[in-house]
Amino acid sequence: MIQDLVNDTLLRNVRNEIREHIHFTPKETDIYKIHQSGDLANLDGLDDSALKRLPSLLTLRDSLYSSAFRKYLSAITGSGPLSGVKTDMAVNVYTPGCHLLCHDDVIGSRRVSWILYLLDPDIPWKPEWGGALRLYPTEHLKTPEGDDVKVPQPDFSLSIPPAWNQLSFFTVQPGESFHDVEEVYRRGPGETEEDGGRIRMAISGWFHIPQEGEEGYEEGLEEKLAEKSSLAQLQGGKADIFDEPQAQWVDNPDWEEQAKQEDDELTENEIDFLIKYINPNYLTPDTVEEVSKTFSDESSIRLAEFLSVKFSAKLRNYLESKDHEAHPSLPANPFHKDSKVGVARPPHKHRYLYRKAIQPIPTTPYPENDAMTPYDDLVDVLFPHPAFMKWISLATGITLTRSNIFARRFRRGLDYTLATAYEEEDPQLEVCLGITPSKGWGDEDEEPEEPQQNGSSSKSKKKRKTNGKGPAAPEPKAEEEVGGYEMYMAGDDDEDHPQLPTSHNSTETGAGQRRKAKADPAIYKSAADDEDDGILFSQSATWNNLAINLRDKGVLRFTKYVSRSARGDRWDVCAEYGVEFGEDNSDEEDED
Repeated sequence: MIQDLVNDTLLRNVRNEIREHIHFTPKETDIYKIHQSGDLANLDGLDDSALKRLPSLLTLRDSLYSSAFRKYLSAITGSGPLSGVKTDMAVNVYTPGCHLLCHDDVIGSRRVSWILYLLDPDIPWKPEWGGALRLYPTEHLKTPEGDDVKVPQPDFSLSIPPAWNQLSFFTVQPGESFHDVEEVYRRGPGETEEDGGRIRMAISGWFHIPQEGEEGYEEGLEEKLAEKSSLAQLQGGKADIFDEPQAQWVDNPDWEEQAKQEDDELTENEIDFLIKYINPNYLTPDTVEEVSKTFSDESSIRLAEFLSVKFSAKLRNYLESKDHEAHPSLPANPFHKDSKVGVARPPHKHRYLYRKAIQPIPTTPYPENDAMTPYDDLVDVLFPHPAFMKWISLATGITLTRSNIFARRFRRGLDYTLATAYEEEDPQLEVCLGITPSKGWGDEDEEPEEPQQNGSSSKSKKKRKTNGKGPAAPEPKAEEEVGGYEMYMAGDDDEDHPQLPTSHNSTETGAGQRRKAKADPAIYKSAADDEDDGILFSQSATWNNLAINLRDKGVLRFTKYVSRSARGDRWDVCAEYGVEFGEDNSDEEDED
């Protein structure tokens, strides 16, 4: 960091020019929520009238990329020579609720990343307002095959609050330079309004390696850096074995026999078990058939009021008692030594509290006493039970070959999952029961798509790739937006949609290209959105709502970062199922 780098009068003029003449576009993706200017590096390309309105900004740009300052920065960082021809800068504005999640800035020929803060110069920024640049340490580990890999840790090790006229910078290193921008927090109860609105404005950009014709230019260096970056991405793939949670697949030994059966129904014993937990309306043959037909048409469905009234009331009381813990946790099953809980990692993929279900369920029933909570019943008894898997199979018309079950808690101000593509050739059935007990997630006031009687189903907010524009993500009032929604999006087809140019994506934030997904694949909220936003399915954090999706290869999925201003945490229980289609179904799927 360098404090008070720029002449104060010049920087005040720069700030005023930006506020008066630069247009900002609000954008939201899986990894960030910001207000973004266009690329400001090519100021020389503006017409004379536009340049006359930005003289101070032009002076600042020329100073930052001058030979003297580049040599100065190169000496400090040990980065090697820096280009004065390839300039790369933009203005990002973070208002309350805005954030940028963990990433490493590695794109192309970048060597040094920098941020120059343009906060209100007359209102000192307080660290408790958020907006800090946070750096994540990496751990060097060795895979069973003997490969050395670098794994970022789930918690940051250094937090640098923003300050007027402060330059923060670091070298860009594949697999090493992980960082994020802390959420700018909304005012809490009783906080004064003397904070200038908490507007975190900054010019940020990158210094690149010298270009052809410049001093220090090395022929072929950019290609070598690209190879190194690709190798780091490949090594990152080898580090997947250190990801948490790891899938814990359990085979369904009866799937082949079940696939042969036609017009199968739940047995009396299966209904007796399920009715303790599930709304009885969903257990009638007519409702199961109706759900199956809707799912067959849509490949997804949402079921309201899925759990029974009695069980859901006990579960809600329990979750509400835990929702405002000083130290949020997911307790392990008190009756099973193999019950595993932890924090999802690495942070450039996801972070949340997780608990794996006990699979297969123990042969000896758990004792019914106060030590066994409704949450234990839901995660370790209902979801892994063969009767529940059979109900899912009947409700979707799909034979299930194996299962992976886990529960998640997304803590306010901390947790999220970033967009990753499903990469297996065969589809996967994904079930998610929302059990978020708090209000204010943006879905309460939506008009249901169908009359919502007790136990009725609702068609999902989903579209196939060939249909028209899909519905927007849940959009409450701006001041109430707290994230926490889950989104499925269409990935790019390599044949039809080549790699998007970086200018369309997030070069202005540095989020950049991420392994297993296109660069910023999940832009879905922008004033400049194309008509086809690619949204297949979205659902707010919700209470007692079961979502079922058949996920194809390439489909992206993420859970949006939960703002600290949310009224509670986001809770759910998820199941992933391997699927088997009959020959007729397979032919139909191929045609679709």
